[in-house]
Amino acid sequence: MTNATGTALTHSEAASGSADVIDSIVSTSGNMSKLDVETGTGIGTKIEALSSPATIKEQLFASPNLLLQVQQHQQMINRIVKGEDSRLMVIMGPCSIHDVASAIDYGRRLKRLSESVSDRLCLVMRCYFEKPRTTVGWKGMLHDPSLDGSDDMEKGVRLSRTLLLELAGMGLPLATEALNPLAVSYFDDLISWVAIGARTTESQPHREMASGLSAAVGFKNATDGSFNTATHSIKSAAHPHAFMGMSEQGNIGVVRTKGNSGGHLVLRGGNGQPNYDTLNIARCQHALRDAGLNERIMIDCSHENSGKDHLKQASVLADIAEQIRSGNSSIIGVMLESHINEHRQNISSDMEYGVSITDACMSWEQTERSIKEIYKALK
Repeated sequence: MTNATGTALTHSEAASGSADVIDSIVSTSGNMSKLDVETGTGIGTKIEALSSPATIKEQLFASPNLLLQVQQHQQMINRIVKGEDSRLMVIMGPCSIHDVASAIDYGRRLKRLSESVSDRLCLVMRCYFEKPRTTVGWKGMLHDPSLDGSDDMEKGVRLSRTLLLELAGMGLPLATEALNPLAVSYFDDLISWVAIGARTTESQPHREMASGLSAAVGFKNATDGSFNTATHSIKSAAHPHAFMGMSEQGNIGVVRTKGNSGGHLVLRGGNGQPNYDTLNIARCQHALRDAGLNERIMIDCSHENSGKDHLKQASVLADIAEQIRSGNSSIIGVMLESHINEHRQNISSDMEYGVSITDACMSWEQTERSIKEIYKALK
């Protein structure tokens, strides 16, 4: 690994997980995004230059062995999605990552837990760097890594990729939500599973982007709880597309994709009601079957499936385990919002370590207990 100036880091530095080491990697980015400013087409709009994905990947490069590992993780998850691997996939981690040190701490704990349950469960770390907002608010580490409204996206891109390199270096498969299609090119070589959120599942640019990814993509049901938008997205992403996009060098061009057969539906509840129960899952299976799609379903244990109560995720997970034990083979995975410590907090100058600043999360102890319980239940 190199730092932002191209200086090589020692193995011990790269593997240390120290926030100081990662800060040194991005410290030179301070003015890079402000060197080239152009006036935009809108009133009061300006455009600040951002390093291209190719530049970022060259300076914060993944070794051939690491790239091979990510490809193997992508293939493993695609086998689970297609029913060729019977293990249950668990996407778990903070609602959003805002602190490097606690994310690395979580990753190390997850790696140890994964090794003890890997014969029945495939644990994947949730690494969300972008957050959709209903109106306004903190948009994630990629946008505002300093948590102060400065929106230093050059630093955000570098910090996010550096953290992904650290976590992938532990041997973890990694998951993220693709919110801005342009951002995916900075991380696509390190991500093994991608989510398209309920607000963006209907978006044509996101369907087009998904069609060009090698990672499996989970499309969430619409916010009203309906399935049709997601099934349309799965079918669309499975086909080749041609659309305007950005090359790794940062040039605008025509992107041509081959289609992604790893699309699947993620149930997250809707209209204030859960949809993980047997009746709704049967309805979802019927919708997938009517659309000519494989009946492969992931369930988000948070959001409206838990009534937005982080502590209820454990009971949702237990219900899902019972459905699987009763013979439902369409359920391929679950999602959990989990951190070092439970609850949530507002951004301040004195924040608690390992506590989410977006949605409330389960603590690590609660998470570990839930994972061990579902592991036993799936004997």
